[in-house]
Amino acid sequence: MVSVKSSPLAQPLSLLIRLDSIIRRLDPASLFSTAQPLEVELGSGDGSFLVNYAKHRPDRNFLGVERLLGRLRKLDRKGRRAGLTNLRGIRIESAYLVEYLLPPGSVAALHIYFPDPWPKRKHRKFRLINERFAVIAHQVLATGGVVYLRTDDQDYFTQMRSVFDASPLFRLVETDPELSGIITDFERGFQARGIATQRAAYTKK
Repeated sequence: MVSVKSSPLAQPLSLLIRLDSIIRRLDPASLFSTAQPLEVELGSGDGSFLVNYAKHRPDRNFLGVERLLGRLRKLDRKGRRAGLTNLRGIRIESAYLVEYLLPPGSVAALHIYFPDPWPKRKHRKFRLINERFAVIAHQVLATGGVVYLRTDDQDYFTQMRSVFDASPLFRLVETDPELSGIITDFERGFQARGIATQRAAYTKK
């Protein structure tokens, strides 16, 4: 079970989901006022990308995932200020959510932008994108679902591409230019410093 504080109006008092259990899968239909395709951002930062994208796509529902409560509160404030009813946030580890809480075939897109690159070789085992991730991502994606990737770290980008290029479950596709134009808080900072964004997208076979 999950709960979202609501008012008599369509706009909730909070966009943040409170989990009553971390072993029962979510029911996406119960989280939003309108049933429509769900997109999930793993590591939503301060919500810059997801709030702006939710404004552009009122025909989609969006779930932002973060470990840090302060960042989620920013997403909550921005989303409520924008009057968004198609946006929610949840505080939990991204990999756990994908493997254990999202129902199979429930997600139209996964957005993974600037995840922690864990640059030291001995720490790379902690990276979100690995061979195991391709398998669990395939399970939660609907038919034709897409994984969108962005990073500033060339080594991690090479690993991301290697994982999905080697997987028989996905194929490389183009990223919509309109989607590429909606940037994250991290991306804005990198652009100001002249650091290029590496992008790739893979669709479920």
